[in-house]
Amino acid sequence: MAQAAKRITREYGEIEANPVAGISIRPIDEDMFKWNIELTGPKDSIYAGGTFKLLLTLPANYPFKPPILSFQTKIYHPNVSNDDKGSMCLGILRSDQWKPSCKIMAVLEMARGLLLEPNPDDAVETTIAEQFKTDKSQFEKNAKQWVKQYAK
Repeated sequence: MAQAAKRITREYGEIEANPVAGISIRPIDEDMFKWNIELTGPKDSIYAGGTFKLLLTLPANYPFKPPILSFQTKIYHPNVSNDDKGSMCLGILRSDQWKPSCKIMAVLEMARGLLLEPNPDDAVETTIAEQFKTDKSQFEKNAKQWVKQYAK
């Protein structure tokens, strides 16, 4: 756990030193294993104008196990569950695809990238994914409505 805390603290410092537009981080407590994340919807996306709150939970054996990233703000998206968990389907976070060389910033950038380009072929919400594929204008209308309703 001490090694994990050291790595997490180092990565946090790197992110603070080189912040990425549209992503802000804040540890919840002093142990650094839980962070509040804010993602702003990319300006060229249907999520533009929205601010999304996420929770990043880092395991005690990080970086050997992947973090858990979940949306706390409801979002109409094929790769994020519509339940109270806000689970995110992001390949890099799967145990079989995670590598200890992966960094938290890469995870956050990929999450923001999903706001630009949803991946309907790797969906947790199959109904939304199907709509994305077959009726994109209705998908965009629904997503924009959810941004107005939930992502203020």
